Amino acid sequence: MPARVPLPTLNVGGVAIAYRMDGPLEGPPIVLLHALASSAATWTRLTRSLVDAGRLVIAPDLRGHGHSAWTGDYRLDSVQRDVVGVLDALDIAEFDLIGHSLGAHIAALLAGRRPDRVRKLVLEDPPPPPRSGEPRAPRRGLALFLAVQGLFRRGFDRRMVPQILTQLRAPDPLWWDGLSAIKAPTLVISGGPRSSISLERLEEVAAEIPQCDLVTIDAGHRIHSTRPAEFRDTVLRFLA
Repeated sequence: MPARVPLPTLNVGGVAIAYRMDGPLEGPPIVLLHALASSAATWTRLTRSLVDAGRLVIAPDLRGHGHSAWTGDYRLDSVQRDVVGVLDALDIAEFDLIGHSLGAHIAALLAGRRPDRVRKLVLEDPPPPPRSGEPRAPRRGLALFLAVQGLFRRGFDRRMVPQILTQLRAPDPLWWDGLSAIKAPTLVISGGPRSSISLERLEEVAAEIPQCDLVTIDAGHRIHSTRPAEFRDTVLRFLA
């Protein structure tokens, strides 16, 4: 097996964050955030289509994944700050933002906290935390979530998994409150009945975002990998 070619990295608050960047530097920037136990490589096919459309694509490896630092600190707020730090270092003030699963959870968090910077937002099957007053999410559901994320892959820090899932299981009113602060036109994409994320839950998410459409692609949780052409066409229509 050939050795992986290291990605360029940026020092963000003392944490090395690796990233892929492709496309014309003058093109409108778009940021892609991957799922738990994945990496920026998951966006290779979509990146080609975005570059063909004249877009500048930035796809970081989130901390604890791929070529980025395995820090032992996997607070969701820290992950969100890493992404902002990469974009600050690259002098990218405004951008479109696409996230899948954990990446979509982080994307919604970022768009709610920095609404001035996100122009359009795509959330692919995001896992919302429980709402205030709801019980913690059941472990059985998390076991299914783990399975669909492919946790037997290499290339990520397994210490991260319990930290991330503990946070996603706990009620987080600040995450939900942040949805109403999102200014960007938003598209939420559900994976349909085969996904571990219920359509009803994503309807609640979409209802909290001021300008939001919800579509379903019956592909399961990994929509951009299972139905890449349909996902690509849906996203490009929305971005246009």
